Amino acid sequence: MNNDNIELARFIENLHQQVITNSEGSSVEGDEGSFREDEFTRLMIEYLIEAGELEDGHVCYFCSRGIKVNGYNIQEDEGRLDLFISIYTQNASPATIRKENVESSFNQLLTFLSKAYASYHKSIEEASPVFDLVQSIYTLRFQFTNIRFFLFTDGLTTLQEITKLKSQQKQIIEGINYSFNIWDLRRTQRCVMSGQKREAIEIDFQADYDFIIPCLAMPASQSDYSAYVAIIPGEILYKIYAEYGARLLERNVRSFLQAKGKVNKGIRKTILKEPHRFLAYNNGISATAESVKLVSLANGSQAIAGIRDLQIVNGGQTTASIYQAVKKDKADILGIYVQTKLTVVDRDQIDEIVPLISRYANNQNKVSEADFSANDPFHIRIEELSRTIWAPTTDGTQQQTRWFYERARGQYTDAKNRELTPARQKLFTKTHPPTQKFTKTDLAKFEHTWDQLPHIVSLGAQKNFSRFTLRLAEQAKFEPDETYFRNLIAKGILFKSTEKIADRHKFGGYRANIVTYTIAYLNFINEKNIDLNWIWRYQSIQTELEQVILIVSRKVYEAIANSSEGRNVTEWCKKEACWLAIQKIDV
Repeated sequence: MNNDNIELARFIENLHQQVITNSEGSSVEGDEGSFREDEFTRLMIEYLIEAGELEDGHVCYFCSRGIKVNGYNIQEDEGRLDLFISIYTQNASPATIRKENVESSFNQLLTFLSKAYASYHKSIEEASPVFDLVQSIYTLRFQFTNIRFFLFTDGLTTLQEITKLKSQQKQIIEGINYSFNIWDLRRTQRCVMSGQKREAIEIDFQADYDFIIPCLAMPASQSDYSAYVAIIPGEILYKIYAEYGARLLERNVRSFLQAKGKVNKGIRKTILKEPHRFLAYNNGISATAESVKLVSLANGSQAIAGIRDLQIVNGGQTTASIYQAVKKDKADILGIYVQTKLTVVDRDQIDEIVPLISRYANNQNKVSEADFSANDPFHIRIEELSRTIWAPTTDGTQQQTRWFYERARGQYTDAKNRELTPARQKLFTKTHPPTQKFTKTDLAKFEHTWDQLPHIVSLGAQKNFSRFTLRLAEQAKFEPDETYFRNLIAKGILFKSTEKIADRHKFGGYRANIVTYTIAYLNFINEKNIDLNWIWRYQSIQTELEQVILIVSRKVYEAIANSSEGRNVTEWCKKEACWLAIQKIDV
């Protein structure tokens, strides 16, 4: 067995163990298989959120004749719908997923979507977890411009199958851009274990948009980068954003900025009233890339035919405003052009240079001096504490454990694989149980829930992390200490325990919302008097608190459903008005 196959076998073993661990104590008798498929779907969603492929995602299993769906994500502001379907084999040796199974899965999603468009919600019980999804699709059916289908599997697909499906991508059906995305075991392994934060965006302007972009290159020099100045038609920028959305933007903070500020209102006004002056009035965008493909023009100049790993580091508001003007205002943008500075940086220097480009390009912003990456001193300090602080033993043994903070994706697996023998790897797992691993998006979720901001947590992992980063930047170099870390872990234990308790109620796709709202409500009525020291000491929550959470979570669910007044529950949970309504309930 070569090294690649050894790594793949190790990865699938770790993946299955994590699914099993997450499933323990939550499934009901006779339902282990479907519940494990839910946990597999949840894990895949987490991987893709961390990689920047998704902004958010919810597990929502539904299966009927000819249709199946395992989860979804709706980005109403961007007109995007993501639907997930899973093929979870649980095979220790990766199974080959046949072409007909791949095609059948996508057809099941397509059939589900077509039924949802045809008022399928009228045939489903309102108590069903999928009811809200189907009703939301029906309500928003005229707003969707981009629908993405994702197939998750712990098996392997062949190159021919992926190639065939790629030929179906970008097809425009009734004004909607459909795409088909396969995340099999090998692709997931590359995503999780690579040093890259996400899969690179690759654009072939000629093939994708039937256009190349004339440019002016910087003079030859000894610089460790190259740069190009170009003017991009607004229509091309709109199409790129429609397909890739927030993946184009700096992940941590810029990704959630909406077209609501004075600058964006000005941009919108120019687009609608004076589109011919857009180039004169607008500052344009700054972007980075790993590489570009250049072609020569007849006049001797050059043009950009392709870009790998495109990221907009300044001008996200401009890009989003153009998109929103087309989507919401039906604006004609044929006469709009955007000036662009593109800096090309080698992959080895991307993590070092690109954050600096972003910082200096945004130096007019009051929060721009904060380092929005995982290399922020706050996150480095949390990582240091997690590697040195031992959790108290609770089972009468001498075997102590640690809570492992995964500051950057893949750190846990890398650390385990650095142990050279199976015995040492087993010891690493005992010392750092997979259930005691947490990420920076988990951290933000724990803190914002404790601080009674459940509507912010409900925005999704990345947007919640962005808001947490902004709040952190306002605290002027806050440095966490051991007390902070212990309290953080106690908040995490409280959150994870509430998740397990919520599973008993089978809240389905609403579980994430109910968990954060339940803890926030308990903190609200108890003025943050939940004993974090006790939770840290015993690494669990009290039995009495467990019973309270079981009762309160049901009441919170009912209150959210009632206060939504027919609105999409998931979207309602993102509003501060929802949190204000929950504060009024009497348990």
